[in-house]
Amino acid sequence: MIIANKNSNIHYTESGAGSAIVLLHGFLETSMMWKNFIPELSKNNRVVCIDLLGHGQTDCIGYIHTMEAMADAVLAVLKHLKVKTAKFIGHSMGGYVALALAEKQPQLFSGLFLMNSTFNADAEDRKLMRTRAIKMTHTNYENLVRMSFANLFAPESKIKFKHDYEKALQVALGTSVQGYIAAQEGMKLRPNRFKVFIGLNGKKLILTGRKDALVNTEGIKLQIKGTSVIHEELSEGHMSHIENKTELTYIIKHFIEK
Repeated sequence: MIIANKNSNIHYTESGAGSAIVLLHGFLETSMMWKNFIPELSKNNRVVCIDLLGHGQTDCIGYIHTMEAMADAVLAVLKHLKVKTAKFIGHSMGGYVALALAEKQPQLFSGLFLMNSTFNADAEDRKLMRTRAIKMTHTNYENLVRMSFANLFAPESKIKFKHDYEKALQVALGTSVQGYIAAQEGMKLRPNRFKVFIGLNGKKLILTGRKDALVNTEGIKLQIKGTSVIHEELSEGHMSHIENKTELTYIIKHFIEK
């Protein structure tokens, strides 16, 4: 389904009935990343999946998609669907977007699950890597996407889950150059939202992968010590929905329980 908002068509899906669950995908992904989880989650819940700006079937609105702009697009869908409160699950960039929305509309949240994500801002070296990647879009975009995507997986996962890896890679390669640049620029600009996260009402969960090179697990564990945030750690990399699907399904089902 499509709604129009701020010169952009925003694509979303809706399944099931009950308490709302909002699923937000990561960079170089689309709402289709949740496809295998929806049948189980929608048995007792209203599940809303949204293509973020410049990804999937949702349009770009410029060459910088801030996390706040992406959050506004999500909010437009939720207002259209008359969703008053929901539990949110955000994978990687989807977690950044959820946090931006939580800062604007905390009353929307009955829970937030940061999946292979973080509340921290980019370190300077990470910002530099994003800037270099943006420059590379002008020379060999396909190789850039392939390289960016490969870094999301634990090395052995690319072999063990070859079929799922290739399917997800094709989705990543479908991301437009503009969508790639705009998301990278937006992620560089995001602030630290630790206080936003710990200040939310409801369940707060953060999941990391032991072999995830993108998320500083030890730093996160230190930051959340003594707070109400629950930490879960899985054995593989950044793509838990592929690399640790069974364990992740259990964690998600436990998170959405009343």
